[in-house]
Amino acid sequence: MEQPFHMNSNGSGKINIVLSGQKRKNIKKDPPLKEIYEREIPSHHLALKEIEAELEQLVGMEEMKQTIKQIYAWIYVNKKREEQGLKAGKQALHMMFKGNPGTGKTTVARLIGKLFLKMNVLSKGHLIEAERADLVGEYIGHTAQKTRDLIKKAIGGILFIDEAYSLGRGGEKDFGKEAIDTLVKHMEDRQHEFILILAGYSREMDHFLTLNPGLHSRFPIVVDFPDYSIPQLMEIAQRMLKEREYGFSTDGERKVREHLAYLKTTWSPISFSNGRYIRNLIEKSIRAQAMRLLLHDVYDRHDLITIRSQDILFDEDETTLP
Repeated sequence: MEQPFHMNSNGSGKINIVLSGQKRKNIKKDPPLKEIYEREIPSHHLALKEIEAELEQLVGMEEMKQTIKQIYAWIYVNKKREEQGLKAGKQALHMMFKGNPGTGKTTVARLIGKLFLKMNVLSKGHLIEAERADLVGEYIGHTAQKTRDLIKKAIGGILFIDEAYSLGRGGEKDFGKEAIDTLVKHMEDRQHEFILILAGYSREMDHFLTLNPGLHSRFPIVVDFPDYSIPQLMEIAQRMLKEREYGFSTDGERKVREHLAYLKTTWSPISFSNGRYIRNLIEKSIRAQAMRLLLHDVYDRHDLITIRSQDILFDEDETTLP
């Protein structure tokens, strides 16, 4: 005769199977993914905690913040695998950042350099920024040399190439292809001595990957940087003002919010420079406020810290851009 059995959970992630009133077996359940990611990072991971604190100062970019933590975990766990005699090949850490201007790509590249320096992945952790003109030469052989020189400067750190797709725009006779081929060769030959980050618009970067058969496989980490929403842009503006000990008046804040809503509906995404636009707007507003105070000759504390609607000026041609 079969014995009755009951299942119940004791809240510890285990299921107890009771047969004829007796506990016989504990079956351990895998904890849910959400529960794992909500756990606090152990305190001895100081390098990650320091970078995490800096990442928290950045608005949005949730995917990138999670990716950086995963990269850290990947490197750290591979070291633990090596200690246990398990296979742990050296990871290629070259990356591709895809997104529109002003979405924080360069800022994040600098933070990655700092993290990898703390982890001894990079010996210097510095960032070398480059664009097409820094790599492409004017005659045969010149491009390869310029590209090699840039890579040499980046050894121990990160070579960050913005608008990388421009290297493939000139056709067969353009020297940009030579720059791509040189980069691919050194990514393989010196892949653990520096990290290459290619950045640019999403669609153009996807096309760029098709220009050399070796490119796609050499970028195991691809991250999208989405455009900021209007609330996120306003948060960036507020943070920039607070850092400088300023703040918007109610009318000033409303004027900026309405202007951003207008730009979001009339400009193409690649015409709007996101965080960069906000920074320029704040700097222009602070200068305009200073001029207003000078003309009125009033300098009490409240006036000194308040950006009013009349201080927020937009270029006349901005509202006519496509």
